[in-house]
Amino acid sequence: MKTRSIVGLAALFIVTAAAMAEGPLLTPMPDQPAAPDFELTGPEGTVYSLDSMRGKPIIVNFWATWCPPCRAEMPSMQRAWEQVEGEGILIMAVNVGEDAATINEFTKTVRVDFPLPMDLDSKVTQRWPMRGLPTTFVVDPEGRLVYQAQGERDWDDPELLDLVRALKR
Repeated sequence: MKTRSIVGLAALFIVTAAAMAEGPLLTPMPDQPAAPDFELTGPEGTVYSLDSMRGKPIIVNFWATWCPPCRAEMPSMQRAWEQVEGEGILIMAVNVGEDAATINEFTKTVRVDFPLPMDLDSKVTQRWPMRGLPTTFVVDPEGRLVYQAQGERDWDDPELLDLVRALKR
C-alpha cells in the first residue's frame, strides 16, 4: 500500500514540476520568509544543519533518484558547485524519502561532490513551501528564502549563478 502512494506522489511531483519548469530562471519569494531549519544526515554519515551554514548564500535543492527531471539537473548542479565552491556559496541537495544505498547507487553513475542530506521520512520537506520535485530554493546569508525554482534548471547558467552571487555579503 505504501508503495502505491509513493508512486502516485512521484507522478504528481514529476508532472507538477515539469509544468512549472517554464518561466523565469528563479522566482523571487514573496515576503522572503525564514528558511525552515533542519538537521539531516548524509549517506556518508555527516550531519547537516541549515542554521549552522548561515552567513553564506545556500542553494537548497529537493530531489529523488526516481524523478527524471531531478536526475537530469544533477550534472548541472555539480558544474555549478565546481564554479562557486571557492566563492562562499553552498549547494546541497536534500534527497526526499530514499536511503543511503539508493543515493550511493545513483552517485556511482552521476558525480556529486556537494552534500546530499537525506530526508528519510519527508518531515523536513513538508515544512518547505513546495509542490513538486525538483524544487530548489536560494537562501540568503540571513537565512531567508529569497528565490525558488520549481522544475529542472541548468544550475551552471551564468545568469542564474549571478543572481546567487549578488546575495553574498
